[in-house]
Amino acid sequence: MANNTKIALVTGGSRGLGRNMALSLAKKGIDIVLTYHSKKEEALAVVADIEKTGRKAAALQLDTSDTKAFGAFFTSFAAVLKDHFKADRFDFLVNNAGIGIHASFAETTEEQFDQLVDVHFKGVFFLTQKALPLIKDGGRIINLSSGLARFSTPGYAAYASMKGAIETLTRYQAKELGARGIAVNVVAPGAIETDFGGGVVRDNEQLNKMIAGVTALGRVGLPDDIGGVVAFLCTEDARWINAQRIEVSGGMNL
Repeated sequence: MANNTKIALVTGGSRGLGRNMALSLAKKGIDIVLTYHSKKEEALAVVADIEKTGRKAAALQLDTSDTKAFGAFFTSFAAVLKDHFKADRFDFLVNNAGIGIHASFAETTEEQFDQLVDVHFKGVFFLTQKALPLIKDGGRIINLSSGLARFSTPGYAAYASMKGAIETLTRYQAKELGARGIAVNVVAPGAIETDFGGGVVRDNEQLNKMIAGVTALGRVGLPDDIGGVVAFLCTEDARWINAQRIEVSGGMNL
């Protein structure tokens, strides 16, 4: 199929950072398939915003914690590629979907732990594995970590541990997929003003000031600070960046 436009799959692309990533990728001339968990209207609004830029876009429902649903998801995804984009493969996978659970190490429940494993590690591991037959040689995979994998903030022991696992996985993926010319990198945002974790960074003035105070550039991050970095990693200019952890935190906790 002769379609030279590149296509990105962005998980959790209906809001927050994922929405910003999807729009930033579209600005680079990349078509977008985004996934949403439950907020279909929000996802369709992002699709409409992308289409206003002249790019093609589609939204698919996906629970990234439910590995048993991945087979059916990729069947739907392949159909959307064919029907909507006139393509049989895609170029870029952005593993963005995530949840925030704040609990001290002493009080983290097994249920919370399992939920974080399923979304942030197991889901990413097997979604990427299942995507391999559809991703083009020479494509890119971008995994999302967190500044919390480098510095420790009480309340995020389980969440940050999953992100540490993702950083290790990224290096293994880069090594094993290198023969196919696929580069794999990690983007690790610092604290960002979004709905994430109930919007606590955005809405808690005390926390916001505290974070700004430990950030070299003197403010809390915004979604606009992150999406462009993910988009850059999907350009030709970034072709030789591989197996790297790129922290986008304004210099937090230096």
